[in-house]
Amino acid sequence: MAAGRIVLGIESSCDETGAGIVSEGRLLAHAVASSMDEHARFGGVVPEIAARAHLHALNPVVREALDQAGLRLADIDAVAVTTGPGLSGALQVGLAGAKTLAYALGVPLYGVHHLAGHVAADTLEHGPLPDPCVVLIVSGGHTSLLLVRDLVRDPILHLGDTVDDAAGECFDKVARVFGLPYPGGPAIDRAARGGDPAAVAFPRPLTGPRDDPYAFSFSGLKTAAARWAERHGDTPLPVADGAASLQEAVADVLTRKALAACAAYGVSTLVVVGGVAANSRVRALAEERCAAAGITLRVPRMGLCTDNGAMIAAVGDLLVRSGAEPAPLEVSIDPSAPLEYAALRPVAAGSPPALAGAA
Repeated sequence: MAAGRIVLGIESSCDETGAGIVSEGRLLAHAVASSMDEHARFGGVVPEIAARAHLHALNPVVREALDQAGLRLADIDAVAVTTGPGLSGALQVGLAGAKTLAYALGVPLYGVHHLAGHVAADTLEHGPLPDPCVVLIVSGGHTSLLLVRDLVRDPILHLGDTVDDAAGECFDKVARVFGLPYPGGPAIDRAARGGDPAAVAFPRPLTGPRDDPYAFSFSGLKTAAARWAERHGDTPLPVADGAASLQEAVADVLTRKALAACAAYGVSTLVVVGGVAANSRVRALAEERCAAAGITLRVPRMGLCTDNGAMIAAVGDLLVRSGAEPAPLEVSIDPSAPLEYAALRPVAAGSPPALAGAA
């Protein structure tokens, strides 16, 4: 059993039901149940199916995490849960379960921002984040470039965000055009292994001298890939070349902008997190460019890149150790919550979200 306070984290923002247990920065358990196969035939996540899957999976996943850690529910000292952003019904299931546990156990509850969880996932692998660091979040629904200081005490500065499709959305939509299965990111990565990344001259959006140096746009790249596929008509589509070229374009844009931000802000550490951080070319090009620039690169292992409860427990653990005030049991979800602080709690209408416990 861990010597410090033990935090259970619950994640249910999309199609993965995750439970993780963290104590004093140490990962004790990590269990995930995915409903991805149930969504595959629709080519994307169906919110109602996701919510029902969370209902069935939540208790078994929590039990699995406890068994992994050799703990009982009575050993839990705090519960952290994703309260946004995400699918409304899915978030409600996780929050209801977390509230029930916190109330029954008589322990504090913390509402956590999903994207802050992705950032905190890296601490489980590499220890505390340096202050400051540049963080690149790349996932199915989010592509953001952030300047992070103290993750749970300071506001998070957005250097740039996607103005349309996120990198993961681009992979999903192009994979469908290429005849590859859902989810598109892993399918593109697999197909690209046999292709030439220079075969197709796909555009690098928003990399011109007059463009916002830190903003992202992948809608035009998605369209360019679709037009390329259409031009082949009835002839066999060289999927491997298309996948490799698309992946190269995405990795080039992501790493180019991230390294530019590190240089501009005098930051020596780049942290890359989120589902697309599992992409082999994104990881390899980030390693290559960071090494050339003298930048330390931190990327969590594959299992911590995708949605999971461990990352939510990691934020909860940081909040507990910082002395942050817990959320009241009346805390509600915010499906479109902006990433401003790591902790979410109810606020008056029209007021910006505030960090629980912030002065």
